[in-house]
Amino acid sequence: MLTAIIDYGSGNLHSAEKAFQRMARETDAGDVIVTSDADIIARADRLVLPGDGAFPACRNELVDHTAICEAMEHAVIKDGRPFLGICVGMQLMASLGREYEDTPGLDWIAGEVVQITPSDPSFKVPHMGWNDLVLHQDHPVLEGIKTGDHAYFVHSFRFDVTNGSDQLAHVDYGGDVTAIIARNNMIGMQFHPEKSQHTGLRMIGNFLTWKP
Repeated sequence: MLTAIIDYGSGNLHSAEKAFQRMARETDAGDVIVTSDADIIARADRLVLPGDGAFPACRNELVDHTAICEAMEHAVIKDGRPFLGICVGMQLMASLGREYEDTPGLDWIAGEVVQITPSDPSFKVPHMGWNDLVLHQDHPVLEGIKTGDHAYFVHSFRFDVTNGSDQLAHVDYGGDVTAIIARNNMIGMQFHPEKSQHTGLRMIGNFLTWKP
């Protein structure tokens, strides 16, 4: 089994690599590598798409790496292999991003990425730090996770899903902010599971053994 963390120039992937490798050892889930090699991505059993920074910049980086984008699309959409998007990697699954300018997303899960606008002006943007998850529905990747478990967030934009059934969890930050989305073989996390201690590691381990 091979899990590929996709490197398309989106930032430092060291902490994600270490967390996924640790949980792969603990769950006997095979190898985890960070790669920008489209051939490896095309044959990987599971794919992880991280992302740090602005939606348009990450989208442009991904599009510029055409072979990576095509290999990922084939593996996830055509072959149905498990996929995890993290932070902006989750947001890229949307139909459209509205950060700075309207930018098309991958359109894998219907919705738009819009600015966080807390109802309470004392809530600062970006949404940075720990927040408690509110779970809406069960999912294999959420096994052992419950409402009230906390995760680590750093973001100024949120995923506004079109279909409520695609939202697995939210957090309250002066209003509902989508925390986890999923459909079929795809799941996305707005927070950083690799920085979310026990809760995040548990979800990483669950993803590495998930069979959609």
